[in-house]
Amino acid sequence: MKKLLKKVIFWILTKSLESSNRQRNEEALKDKLTTIVPDLSNQYSHFKIAMSDKYLVEKIRCQHAFQMSLAMKAVELLDNKNRVTIGDIGDSAGTHILYLQKLLEEKEIDSNAFSVNLDEEAIKRIQAKGLKAIHCRAEDLHKKENIDVDIFLSYEMVEHLFNPIAFLNSIATQTNCEYLVITVPNIYRSRVGLAHIRDEKLTTKGVDAESTHIFELSPDDWNLIFQFSGWEIVYEDRYTQYPKWNILALTKYLWRKLDFDGFHGVILKKNLKYSDRYSDW
Repeated sequence: MKKLLKKVIFWILTKSLESSNRQRNEEALKDKLTTIVPDLSNQYSHFKIAMSDKYLVEKIRCQHAFQMSLAMKAVELLDNKNRVTIGDIGDSAGTHILYLQKLLEEKEIDSNAFSVNLDEEAIKRIQAKGLKAIHCRAEDLHKKENIDVDIFLSYEMVEHLFNPIAFLNSIATQTNCEYLVITVPNIYRSRVGLAHIRDEKLTTKGVDAESTHIFELSPDDWNLIFQFSGWEIVYEDRYTQYPKWNILALTKYLWRKLDFDGFHGVILKKNLKYSDRYSDW
């Protein structure tokens, strides 16, 4: 009986994802992403995705469509620049760069595009695809020489950092990027994550950066931190894993219990108006 109930729940959640994707008019984008990267099995370091798991694959595809919609909007803001260099901070598989190289062929996402990750296995996976990768902490990226980039991407990464404010400020003040694209889990009430401490039943093993959320903040609180750290918000979007209208909108209560309501995304442009007022960086 429990197995049947679980199967029904995940079927409903899959339909919820599909409906949300349709309402956002991102079905065609999701289909393109599927063609570009058919196999997502090695997307993450800490677990392998079974491509037969329709729910999980749909969840990731819809999330990627949301992420790519933000990245493409950021590229449009570069004033018709034909060659664009992308840096993907926290990337674990090179998937986002592969997407953009195909989606924006006319813009030529150039060969200097690179990924950044703390995990050596992630670096190997990215390099095996013929892409460039830098093995370092996100907070130390600004210390690397010859980092020349137009847009940094950071998808569901800053909530994993010890000091997201220092990271954001270092990218604003010590790199030459024009825009920073960020997505974070959508949380209505800010909290400290650290789920493995809140509920020790989740794991008795060691934990790592990829599997550990430290700060899970509301969109309003993240937006304040972005501005404090040296950025202005030029575009923001909220992706929910359920549709805004029809009966499946009720699945929001399931999502909030089992996962996240959705994701908050922003495109940031450097603006030191507030960070310059703070004297003790």
